[in-house]
Amino acid sequence: MRISRTDRSRLSEWWFTVDHMLLVAILALVAAGLVLSLAASPAVAIKKGFSTYHFVERHVLFSALGVAVVLSVSLLDPKDVRRLALGVFVAAFAGLVAVYLTGREINGARRWLDLGGHSLQPSEFIKPAFAVLMAWIFAEAQARRDMPAMSMAIAGLVVVAGLLVMQPDVGQTLLVTAVWGVLYVLSGQPLAGAALLTALGALGGAAAYLSFPHVQARVDRYFAPASGENGQIERAMQSFAEGGFLGRGPGEGTIKSVLPDAHTDFIFAVVAEEYGVLACLALLMLFGFIVLRALHLAARELDAAIRLAIQGLALLFGLQALINMGVNVGLLPAKGMTLPFISAGGSSTLAVSLTLGMMVALARRRPDHQRLKKPRLNVSIDDLERGGRKVP
Repeated sequence: MRISRTDRSRLSEWWFTVDHMLLVAILALVAAGLVLSLAASPAVAIKKGFSTYHFVERHVLFSALGVAVVLSVSLLDPKDVRRLALGVFVAAFAGLVAVYLTGREINGARRWLDLGGHSLQPSEFIKPAFAVLMAWIFAEAQARRDMPAMSMAIAGLVVVAGLLVMQPDVGQTLLVTAVWGVLYVLSGQPLAGAALLTALGALGGAAAYLSFPHVQARVDRYFAPASGENGQIERAMQSFAEGGFLGRGPGEGTIKSVLPDAHTDFIFAVVAEEYGVLACLALLMLFGFIVLRALHLAARELDAAIRLAIQGLALLFGLQALINMGVNVGLLPAKGMTLPFISAGGSSTLAVSLTLGMMVALARRRPDHQRLKKPRLNVSIDDLERGGRKVP
C-alpha cells in the first residue's frame, strides 16, 4: 500500500508526521525481546512446571498487543493523549486502592489484582499517566499564576507515592519521585524548592530503610554482603565474566537454571552469558538511542506541556531500564524492576507500550500555529512593507 501526501486521512497524516527513527528503534527493541525470551524463558518454565515455551508464548502475545498499543496511541493528538492519561490515571488509582484492600499478597507485598484468572499490576500503568499529567500541571504553573498548580503537583506526588509505599513498592516509589523531581527542575521552578525536595527524598529513603525489613536487608546485603547472602546478584555478575565479549552461545548458559527470576529481573545477565558483553552494549545503545532521540524531539517542541511530557516519559522509560541493568551488574541493590520489552511480564509490557505510544504521539511533527496565522484583513500596505514584505 502506497501512502500519498495528498491523502488527508488520519493514517496518512500519522505516517508523514511520526518520527520513523524512533518508531524503528522501538520495533527493534520488541524484536530483540522476542529473541532473548527464547534464551531465558524455557528453562524457567520447565523449572516451574509449565510447558517448555509457556513464557515464550506469553511474551509473543503481549509483545504483539504492545506493538498494537504503541501504534494505536501514537495516532492520537496531544489533547487526546492528555485525556487518555487522565483516564488511565483514574483507573490505575482505583486499582491501587483495590490492591491495598483486596489484592493478593506475594512475598510480603500486595501489588497484583486478580482479573478473570489473570494478574494485573496497577502501579505499572499509573507511571506514564502520572508523568503526562504532572508535565501538564507544571506547565500550567508557569503559564497561569492564578492556578494552584504547584499544590496540585505536590498533592499528586504525595497521594501516588503514598499508595505505592503502602503496597509496599519502594522501587516504583523512587522511580515516580525521580521523574516528578526532574520535571520540577525542567519546568523552571525555584532551585531552592528542588534542594528542599532532595532533602525530603533522602529522609524518605531513610524512613523506608528503617520501616521495611526487606528494604533494610537488601541495602545491608548490597553494602556488606556475607558469604552466600547476595547470591542472585553475585551469580548475575559472574555471568558477565563467563560470557566474555561474544558469549557462550544461544542455549549454552547456566544462570537461567539457577536464578528463579532469570526471565524477568535478571534477563540482562542471561544475555551477557549467552550472547556476550557486546550484545549487552548493543542493547544498552538501543535503549539510549530511544531516550536521546525522544529528548532531541522534545527540544524542538514549543509547547511546554508537550515538551515536559515527552521528557518525563523518556526519563521514565530510560530510568527503568537503567535500574534493571544496574542491579544485574551489581551497581544497585535488587529492586524487582523489569527490563522494558525484554523481561517477561504482561502488565509491564503493556504499560511500557502505553508509555512509548504516548511519547511517539507527542513527538510527532506539528505545524507552528503561530506561523500559520493569517495577517489581519485590515492591515495596510505600509505595514506590510515595513514588515519586509513588499506587495506588487
